[in-house]
Amino acid sequence: MSLSDIANTLVEACRTQNEASLLDNHYHADAVSVEAADFSGMGRETQGVDGIKGKHEWWASNFDVHGGDVQGPFLHGEDRFAVIFSMDVTEKASGERSQMSEVAVYHVADDKIVREEFYGTA
Repeated sequence: MSLSDIANTLVEACRTQNEASLLDNHYHADAVSVEAADFSGMGRETQGVDGIKGKHEWWASNFDVHGGDVQGPFLHGEDRFAVIFSMDVTEKASGERSQMSEVAVYHVADDKIVREEFYGTA
C-alpha cells in the first residue's frame, strides 16, 4: 500500500467519523500517539493500538461532534503526511460548545502508521 493510499484511506475514514475502524489494520501494533497537551489526564503520549483505542473511547464518551472538516492529506516525502481537522464539539460534562482546529502529522513505515502527532491552536 502506498503512502498516498494509506493517507487517503485515513482521511476518508475521518470524514465519515469512522477512523477507529482503521486502528487494527492500518496502525502498527506499537504505534505512538502524541497530543499537543494532556487533555484527558492520561498524559500526552500513548503507546500501542490498545492505548490509542482508549483515547478514541475517551473522546467519544466526553464529546459530542456536531460537524467538522477534514483537509488533506498533505504528503511529505515517502513516509509522512499531514491532515488538518476542524471540529464543532460540545463537551458533555459542561455542555460547552466550541470550535477546535488541529494539524495531525502521521508517520508511516512498512505500510503502517507508526506515529501520529497532533498540533493544536493556542
